[in-house]
Amino acid sequence: MQMWMTFAIIAIAIVLFASDWLELELVSLGTIVAFLLLFHFLPLLDEAGNSLLSPQDLLSGFANTALLTILALLVVGQGLHQSGALDGVTQILSTARRSRAKIIIWLCLISAGIMSAFLNNTPVVVMFIPIVAALANRYGPGAGRMLMPLSFITILGGMVTLVGSSTNLLVAGMVEIETSIKIEFFDFFMPGIILALIGSVYVLLVVPLMLNRPSLKIKKHKFRSGVQFLARVELHSGHKLLGEVSRGGLFPSLKEVTVRLVKRGEKIILPPFEDITLREHDIVQFAGTREQVTELVEFDASGEHLMLAEAAIAPASRLGGRNIVDEEFTDQTGCYIIGIQRHKRMKRDLRNKIRLRPGDVFLIGGTRTNIRKLRLDRDLMLLEGSVSTINSFAKANYAFGIFATTVLAAALGLVPIVVAAIIGALAMILSGCLNIGQAGRAIDRRIVLLIAASITMAAALDKTGGAAFLANGMVDQLSDFGPVVILSALFLTIAVLTNLLSNNATALLFTPIAINIAQSLEMSPIPFIHAVIFAANCSFASPLGYQTNLLVMGPGNYRFMDFVKAGGPLVIIIWLSFTALAPWYYSI
Repeated sequence: MQMWMTFAIIAIAIVLFASDWLELELVSLGTIVAFLLLFHFLPLLDEAGNSLLSPQDLLSGFANTALLTILALLVVGQGLHQSGALDGVTQILSTARRSRAKIIIWLCLISAGIMSAFLNNTPVVVMFIPIVAALANRYGPGAGRMLMPLSFITILGGMVTLVGSSTNLLVAGMVEIETSIKIEFFDFFMPGIILALIGSVYVLLVVPLMLNRPSLKIKKHKFRSGVQFLARVELHSGHKLLGEVSRGGLFPSLKEVTVRLVKRGEKIILPPFEDITLREHDIVQFAGTREQVTELVEFDASGEHLMLAEAAIAPASRLGGRNIVDEEFTDQTGCYIIGIQRHKRMKRDLRNKIRLRPGDVFLIGGTRTNIRKLRLDRDLMLLEGSVSTINSFAKANYAFGIFATTVLAAALGLVPIVVAAIIGALAMILSGCLNIGQAGRAIDRRIVLLIAASITMAAALDKTGGAAFLANGMVDQLSDFGPVVILSALFLTIAVLTNLLSNNATALLFTPIAINIAQSLEMSPIPFIHAVIFAANCSFASPLGYQTNLLVMGPGNYRFMDFVKAGGPLVIIIWLSFTALAPWYYSI
């Protein structure tokens, strides 16, 4: 009875996950509660009368190392974002033409797939998430269209070698115990690379097209789009614009903004700029959007997280009719003026010579405390919804160092990945790369409850004998249809269950079953062992299947059904490809 009720609860949960009738968090929590009630009133007992599924067992997902690893890595990733640590990388990559941006994103995905054949998938995905997301949002179809392909292609890469996935190692260890057959590093390389290449074509060409939900596309910035601010930047030693040479009357690095003038000493240089090389102490005055201005103006964070806001000059303000005096404004408010915007065209003149008018809008930088104080300033009206965080570039090197250390420690096996991730998250906070509030916002409650629910379902399916019932039933029903059909059915069964249980749990459950099937058919166990490895890695159709899917779920803004829609066909493609490949490769 407990087994059939477990099947029923899991079926209802999957339908609710896929339908989006209820919030994912509610479905996850409801699933956990259903199992707690089931095994309280109908306990599953062993021969000694002890409960096989106590509340501690059913709730163990909340203390699961995979969950803690993912949450800690999300905090590490947030530290990278807040500090702007990867802005330099994306800036270099983004210097390519817009027409080549898609190729660069593809190269990142392919590189991640190749690396995942030799390294643990999780740190590889963590490494590429901010790069792929930044490039996709800036030049491509948006992070929501490219992060799921990143997860999928690393899972495919993990099929190629023995160390490509922890699943492969678990199966190899059990096989050696059961049969004394030792699986070597490249033993399943050929069928693995064929399946990975077939899957990669689908991942690169089709998956981004299938992820066409409006909420996955690039979102319009919540701030006033198209509004331009007049800003200026003084070139000091080490500034990225030093040495820039004008070409065709323009500066190549400033082609997306309008350069109004260059002040060199007492000399004003107006466009077009012919044979001009930017020097130290030059002041470049330009007009650009809020995003463009914040990319070019360098901020001295002084260890604090700065905020960006827009404030309009109020009617009858004391600022009306006065020129901009940056130092005086900073002394009075603790903030500083980054740019100014006026509805009417401003004269081509130095910014500090422009007379202010009511309605002019300042783009202002300052600490959170000082920005809040502006709400009480009678001369300025803080525009609602305009406040955001400026990346604390002063901490960028710290953030990148922490991130690199975390990834290397996990990839090289110096410490378990959960230890590396938690230490990395703590280091991000202690170093000031992000504060407690930002770290808290990085943790996605959907992931917490989804992992906890998946582990509850897996435990119930295992202890009630549900998984073994499905496997043995398949073998009994297909025993008369020949080895190829049985091999194909075994693959499909594992591929379906690996998206409900964890891939490791599925692999451990089916490895002895696969060996027994081979022995009953008086065949070599190798094709069946390889089927277990490849099928257990087909965790594409559910965020529950593999932790890299959960890692991209938050940044990509995915729903459960997005994985079913894009990953389900990939499971079928790999299954059909293996079914067609097996008779030829294994000479069945």
